[in-house]
Amino acid sequence: MSPPNNVASAKPANGKRKFLLRLVLLIVVLGAIGVGVWYYTIGRWYEGTDDAYVNGNVVQITPQVAGTVVRINADDGNLVHKGDVLVEIDGSDARIALQQSEAQLARAVRQVRGLYSNVESGQAVVAAQKVSLDRARADYARRQGLVATGAISAEELAHARDALAAAESQLASTRQQLSTTRALVDETVIARHPDVLAAAAALRVSYLNDARSKIYAPVEGYVAKRSVQVGQRLQPGVPLMAVVPLHQVWVDANFKETQLAHMRIGQPVRLTSDLYGSRVEFKGKVQSLGVGTGSAFSLLPAQNATGNWIKIVQRIPVRIELDPKELEKNPLRIGLSMAVDVNLHDQSGAMLARQSPKEPAFTTDVYQGQAQGAQADIDRIIHDNAARVIEPVSPR
Repeated sequence: MSPPNNVASAKPANGKRKFLLRLVLLIVVLGAIGVGVWYYTIGRWYEGTDDAYVNGNVVQITPQVAGTVVRINADDGNLVHKGDVLVEIDGSDARIALQQSEAQLARAVRQVRGLYSNVESGQAVVAAQKVSLDRARADYARRQGLVATGAISAEELAHARDALAAAESQLASTRQQLSTTRALVDETVIARHPDVLAAAAALRVSYLNDARSKIYAPVEGYVAKRSVQVGQRLQPGVPLMAVVPLHQVWVDANFKETQLAHMRIGQPVRLTSDLYGSRVEFKGKVQSLGVGTGSAFSLLPAQNATGNWIKIVQRIPVRIELDPKELEKNPLRIGLSMAVDVNLHDQSGAMLARQSPKEPAFTTDVYQGQAQGAQADIDRIIHDNAARVIEPVSPR
């Protein structure tokens, strides 16, 4: 009689198992429906990646003139403001060259003054030679009448003719010399004479070289990668250090090509960093979408024209602009990892920029004022050497 009891006990167990299986199946179906509803209403309007890194401008500091380093005013991690002196170069050679240029400009001004004086003296010589020519003509005409009467010999008349020819030739030569001298100063003043302008340009170069013995910070930021040392002999263009403006960083997020179909410029972005974790959330917006994949712009682009080929999903960099106020509160560093989540609801933007930039992306005015003092120095030298009254020499 035991087998009937076993069958009776097995039936409730099978029924319970079937109920549990149906319950699990129902939960799976409801979960799939929920995931589908979530994806079509919310999930498909967001694209995310953790292949994103903080990037920014790394302003290289390089010398513009050669020289020996005598002072370093900033080190790695220091905050510097625009216009601060970072490195000082020994300016002895530059100051000597500047003094030589000043002397050359003064010499050029005096030489041009001499050209103007030559014109005046040439005009006086021409006037005197005109008088001599008129006298020679009168003597020759008078002697022509006396030859007929026998008062003078034919030889004396020939001498008078030769004197007249010599006076005419000398006047013509002096006029040619005067014309050549006048051509050197015609239609100009001392300050605009080519020789003076060339000397003034050389002085500006020397003045700039002297001013460039101090290397200034072009932007505000933090010093990084300092390699310059005191006593080092520098050449123009050698990297000394870098200044990184951390208040102007951005994020380069590398999205798969399958994620860019609905991505547009201007869409809002949520970001988190490994530095602060999920407790700090940054807000940004899509600034631009890359125009090529990373492999296309690599130093050695991949060549797929081979017998064996495997398709690999490519990634395109997307630049994300960050809020400066959030950066000031929670500063980021170059190269930090970020997690990016783009909201795709707004489809009004463009995939590529449609207008050229109206303003420069980055600029500095630190170097604009370095040559301003040169013009004042040039004006002073020209005034001192062009308008000076020559005092008469007292007899001894």
